[in-house]
Amino acid sequence: MSQDNPRIAILGFAIECNRFSPVTTAADFEQDVDIRGNRIVSEARSGASITMPDLPGFFTEMDRTGNWTPVPLRVSLAQPGGPVEESFFREFLREIEAGLKAAGPLDAVFISSHGAALAQGTDDPDGDLFEIVRRIVGPEIPVVVVFDLHANVSRKMIDNISVFVGYLENPHTDIYERGVEAAKHMRECLAGAKTAITMVKVPIVAPQISLLTAKGPYADLIKYGQTKVGGDILNVSVMAGFAYSDSPKNGLTAVVTARNGNRQAAADLSLDIAGRAWGMKDRFKRAMMSLGDAVQLAASVGRDRRRKPIILADVADNPGGGGRGNTTYLLRALRSAGAQNVLFGVFNDAALAAKAHQLGEGAIFTASFNTEEHQEFSLPFDCQAKVVKLSDGRYVGRRGVLRNVSSDMGPSALLDLGGIQVVVISHRCQCMDPRQFEMFDLDIAQARVVVVKSRGHFRGGFDEFFKPDQIYEVDCPGLTSPVLANFTWTKLPRPVYPLDEETTWMPPPSA
Repeated sequence: MSQDNPRIAILGFAIECNRFSPVTTAADFEQDVDIRGNRIVSEARSGASITMPDLPGFFTEMDRTGNWTPVPLRVSLAQPGGPVEESFFREFLREIEAGLKAAGPLDAVFISSHGAALAQGTDDPDGDLFEIVRRIVGPEIPVVVVFDLHANVSRKMIDNISVFVGYLENPHTDIYERGVEAAKHMRECLAGAKTAITMVKVPIVAPQISLLTAKGPYADLIKYGQTKVGGDILNVSVMAGFAYSDSPKNGLTAVVTARNGNRQAAADLSLDIAGRAWGMKDRFKRAMMSLGDAVQLAASVGRDRRRKPIILADVADNPGGGGRGNTTYLLRALRSAGAQNVLFGVFNDAALAAKAHQLGEGAIFTASFNTEEHQEFSLPFDCQAKVVKLSDGRYVGRRGVLRNVSSDMGPSALLDLGGIQVVVISHRCQCMDPRQFEMFDLDIAQARVVVVKSRGHFRGGFDEFFKPDQIYEVDCPGLTSPVLANFTWTKLPRPVYPLDEETTWMPPPSA
């Protein structure tokens, strides 16, 4: 081991997969992030990286704490979507395997992951990747991985890594900090620390809207886990999982990494947290506002400036969970009700954005939504619109999850539908940063109603405008509906709570 200048392989594979969404292709990764070699290093040290923030966080802390040599291989990220096409994933694995072998002796590996991936031909692509990494580098080399807290965890995943670092916050405003934490653990492992990881899974598959970490049952579990970090407990990660993966790995999972190889301490704590989760299972239920009530409220707030402005979250069409970002249920209902002073974003429709760019600013035309996509929930809608402003869609996020992240929505347009201003984009993504409106010279503070296609990350970006009591989650149809009974499950372990009210669970004798 080169303790004075350790050589650390850098790679990333991150996507949150919704089994009910269209297959994720190589083009989807290319549109988001698919970079190799020195480009990875330059992005990580750029100050406004296109990668997930854990990578810059890892680099910053490693640079601060001593010499090291990054050995960059490949980082591939895509917007949440359906299972990854088999040809892309197999090619990715082959490239990583070849890269690790060609790199020669390595001192460690860092992986920027997500943990809720699917691929055609495998329900555990994350585990497949980690298994290959471990086989090549050997049993003694530290492998440190950062995960989204929606990871679906398997034993193959934890058995092939040295340290498991999960996000602690939802919205995910701590991704950079988790990269910093991963680097600290990496330094400790490079100094000779031996680790052990255990996991306990509980049959709770909670609606995504009940998994916020400001308050609630999930917040209580995570906070409890953090009180146990110290001594032989290196890291505690409570992974809620991602329901829409419809995966055999689904289920809330307590994952504990221990120092000094203290597997017993890790096992005892993971069992403790799992038992606490089961004891509070009833608290994971959460109600939404009906579409009719939401539209009535929006119309009223738009008319009466004495009322607090509100934000409506179209949670069932969240691109951050595999939604297409183009359902029209809420848009049509708001327009039919004559709602005014509404900002609506962001609506994924490349054809409509291209039409607006063709016509130019100031043009008045019949806007036809969803002319080229014909998914189950992507219903067409026509209305008169004015092209207010055009943009190339590029911005650097300023708050929350996307703070200091370079993002690209593709050619975009602001359309005025007569009291409802809609941001139409070309690259599917969720609405979670104020810049997605502000780049069109919109003043969010003056809006009466803001509609976002997002499940919860918007809370980290828009909290300067809206307090929790001004936020309403709307019950509409869509690929990410929190009403789990709306889906036909094929691989989800059953029974699970709260989908199956009769679910029972007994703690295993050991982790």
